[in-house]
Amino acid sequence: MTTIKKRINISLSSSLDTMLSRIAKRDNMPQATKAVYLLGLALEIEEDIAFDKMASERDTKNARFLTHKQTWA
Repeated sequence: MTTIKKRINISLSSSLDTMLSRIAKRDNMPQATKAVYLLGLALEIEEDIAFDKMASERDTKNARFLTHKQTWA
């Protein structure tokens, strides 16, 4: 049966495997589901870091304001 989701293989250290197993069991979900959820959270954090860096670079004394369209162009 084919799936629309991309599959990847990862290798976990024993400590990561133990922690993932414990929190997946705690939350009553499969390890893979918990791993996908945690990966999503990590990517959101990375995105926030990038936006913060961009904002910090633009936040100067003589900064000019950009329209929404200019910002996302």
